[in-house]
Amino acid sequence: MLKTYLNKMSKILTCVNQVGNIFKEATTRSEMISQILYGEKFCVRKSIGRFYKGYCIFDNYPGFVLKKNFKKITTKNNYRIKAKETSLYQGNISFKKTNKKLLFNSKVSILKKDNNFIKINKFWIKNNSINKIEYKTNNFLDKISYFLKTKYLWGGNTVKGIDCSGLVQELFKSINKRCPRDSKDQMVFFKKNVSLLNIRKGDLLFWKGHVAIAINQKNLVHAYGPKKRVVIMPIKKTIKILLIKNNLKVLAIKRPL
Repeated sequence: MLKTYLNKMSKILTCVNQVGNIFKEATTRSEMISQILYGEKFCVRKSIGRFYKGYCIFDNYPGFVLKKNFKKITTKNNYRIKAKETSLYQGNISFKKTNKKLLFNSKVSILKKDNNFIKINKFWIKNNSINKIEYKTNNFLDKISYFLKTKYLWGGNTVKGIDCSGLVQELFKSINKRCPRDSKDQMVFFKKNVSLLNIRKGDLLFWKGHVAIAINQKNLVHAYGPKKRVVIMPIKKTIKILLIKNNLKVLAIKRPL
């Protein structure tokens, strides 16, 4: 069914910029609702001026993207950037670092190998900065340090700027696990409920429009708008703050793995 549906689409394009913003409407003045990383795929449904209307293949998230950030790429991206960010190099014999970088979770394919470098397009990256896409582990918090103190950005999906549900999604993406983009969908997607008394590392706490991740029985980590960054806070204190200041009660606590 999915294959038949995709075959009806006009084209599948690849993001060729460090990051491409996904907008709610076909204008850059519109709300940015998500982002797509280098090497990720976008299914185009319609062309509107400078924009494509469609959805991100990874999570079916719909929106509008700038055409200039996408191209038809035939090579399959079998690797994912595992470093927080990795520099791009020029050259064949001697490698010269450029000021360009790829970010955590970007997808690449290996075109050529040369000692400690691999060619991914017209540039090269160090070969110790990637994992195979199939790489799996249940420790989705392994790279949480990459995001600590990252600025809060509504609709953000990168180590340069991220929101609460984007943080959850990118951590699961790094271990090759599917995860919806928005917190309301994540709460439905993850089925196992747990109580606050039984909370443990990796459990997800949901409020209306917000999600946080328990890092142990006492503390959580989240991209928190009022702090303007990704922060670690006590669980009980966070629950109290959101209740008093925003009148938000915990809707659910889910165990994703």
